[in-house]
Amino acid sequence: MAVVVLLGPMGDGRANTRNAELQEAAAKYPEVQLKFVDSDKPREEVLEECQDAVALIPAGVRTFDTEFISKLDNLKLIQTFSAGTDWMDKAALAELGVQVSNNGGANAVAVAEHAVMLMLTIERKLDRQIESVKNGTWMAGVGGDRTEFHTLVGKRIGIVGLGRIGSRVAKRLQGWECEVVYYDTVDFDDEYTTAAGATFVELDELLETSDIVSLHVPLERTTRHMMSDREFASMKDSAILVNTCRGPVVDEAALKRALRDGEIFGAGLDVTEVEPIETDNDLPNLPNVVVTPHLATRALESEHNATANALANVARVARGEQPEWVVPPV
Repeated sequence: MAVVVLLGPMGDGRANTRNAELQEAAAKYPEVQLKFVDSDKPREEVLEECQDAVALIPAGVRTFDTEFISKLDNLKLIQTFSAGTDWMDKAALAELGVQVSNNGGANAVAVAEHAVMLMLTIERKLDRQIESVKNGTWMAGVGGDRTEFHTLVGKRIGIVGLGRIGSRVAKRLQGWECEVVYYDTVDFDDEYTTAAGATFVELDELLETSDIVSLHVPLERTTRHMMSDREFASMKDSAILVNTCRGPVVDEAALKRALRDGEIFGAGLDVTEVEPIETDNDLPNLPNVVVTPHLATRALESEHNATANALANVARVARGEQPEWVVPPV
């Protein structure tokens, strides 16, 4: 039986609920001994309690570093509940023989739905309609310029990153009668892209011709600020940017310039460069901009999927097998 440590704060009700669910899920894997370690304890105590771990599941904690991991001689895997792993130095961890796996698309459906919802919100000004009714002004000042209201039918949607989330966005847009194109550095097979209903184009063509550009890439060295002044200048002035991946993929200062200068029409964002967004950041108050608080993943189904995937993956390591959903150390 191999020790798997769940490392996180243990002092609240949500942690108790999470841990109970994990304990129940772990019962399916007799090769796994699940151990809960309180990350709020002194560092040396936490280190001592993690010594026997072959896998570590961080839960609501990002305070451990590579030096901490280097002292865990048995550790083979860090398994996250999240899709993002940008807060870890994966290259340094790889040198220690520790792999990092994400949640295997556990929240892909929720994020895909949220991305489509942001597209619709900007195209139909749903945020302003809802706010107007709540303010008791009904439709006053909302629907004046009808040229700014659009359906998705016939629109070209450009998806940057056709992975587990991007492909699900593409599949859902088939029902909206959209033309879906994509760009990715991964060479997907024909069966995968056909199922997604998406056609490959180069990134420059995608940006120049798409009515909506939706970002679904991991945050790493090659994707930081991949959307900046040059990219926004090449987009249609009627185009909308949707970002539900990671804030720093977009150069936020460049985005503000593009919106103010009319280089693009609007933006629907679930992520920002700094989170929580600074109180003096005027981005959410710009016309045709909607910002949600990085909760695209928030669905009960996502949590259940993440739990199931995490336990199945650490069980593979406990059995001496290779884990799935390993993130490259870039």
